[in-house]
Amino acid sequence: MWIEPFTLTGRHVRLEPLAVGHVPALVTAAQADGDTYGFTSVPRDTTTMTAYVEGLLADAARDAVVPFAQVRASDGVPVGCTRFMNLVWWPSREMPVEVEVGGTWLAAAAQRTPINTEAKLLLLRHAFDVWRVGRVAICTDARNERSRIAIERIGATFEGVLRRHTIMPDGSNRDSAFYGIIAPEWPAVRDRLQAKLASGFGKPRGVFVLT
Repeated sequence: MWIEPFTLTGRHVRLEPLAVGHVPALVTAAQADGDTYGFTSVPRDTTTMTAYVEGLLADAARDAVVPFAQVRASDGVPVGCTRFMNLVWWPSREMPVEVEVGGTWLAAAAQRTPINTEAKLLLLRHAFDVWRVGRVAICTDARNERSRIAIERIGATFEGVLRRHTIMPDGSNRDSAFYGIIAPEWPAVRDRLQAKLASGFGKPRGVFVLT
């Protein structure tokens, strides 16, 4: 493992290295308003959530992902997950040169709060300012208009649709809409996210799923 687990801390959310100990709270978070998950498959019981977490930890051990539990800073309750994924490495470097931000889901009580925006800011800041990546990718189901709007509001650029990109849990093929942020665009994206955090948010409602 090249990447040791690390925590990213903001005012509203703390991104903790995902662990099996998060499973009970994540099950509780996933069970709220589950019908609104739409295009994303989120485990909703202890058995499937445990398998989900253990699978991500196995991927983390080979530096394929860096998974986090999204923990609400005000009370320390885990309210969802997110991760760095599809890391691209150069053989001579010990840090990735390109990453994707994805695997994001949040429970009902965390939607329309600063949590998701600040989490994206923390992840992008680490990718661009610490790892010095050249590009961060974000992709979602091409049919997921809500998710695509959320990604575009961050300031990511639409780069196209990759057809039959992945297989869904039900066996169907998914077309994925790809977006990206490159290093020269990061300062403007950072400023946009910081301004959004400062502008305030509405009342929590439903379950937010970005990718």
